[in-house]
Amino acid sequence: MTTHPESPPTTTAGGLVRRRAPTGARLLAAGGAVAGLTVLGLAAWVTPDATGHGTHVQLGLPDCAWAQAFDKPCATCGMTTSFAYASHGNLLGSAKAQPFGFLLAVVTAAGVWGAGHVAVTGSMIGPAAARLLNTKVLWGSIVLLLTAWAYKFVTWTG
Repeated sequence: MTTHPESPPTTTAGGLVRRRAPTGARLLAAGGAVAGLTVLGLAAWVTPDATGHGTHVQLGLPDCAWAQAFDKPCATCGMTTSFAYASHGNLLGSAKAQPFGFLLAVVTAAGVWGAGHVAVTGSMIGPAAARLLNTKVLWGSIVLLLTAWAYKFVTWTG
């Protein structure tokens, strides 16, 4: 793992020492904020499909081959619809369309704010947030995704 030297610490009027994120980390955070805003902006641009899936075709993407072949939802079925509902402020619709998509939309929005904060202020919350991404979180996310997939099977209206 490569470490980057931190920016020189600054001292506040009260004598507190504050460290700032290095330029590279700030640029990476700015890129992350732009990427998240792009995803949320595209989600706000489309109209959520009332069936709870299929919104992605408005972005020029093909119909889901899995759903066409098996008449069952794929693991990510409803994600675009969920993001679209969340981006339109309909959080209940987002959670109903795809519970894991709702969670990802909220995390994306929070990530935009956090990354923007790091990019603008040089805050050191980035490394702290990155430490939250560990094996337990990964396995928990997989369990949540599979649970949401089971939910989509139950609510599927192919």
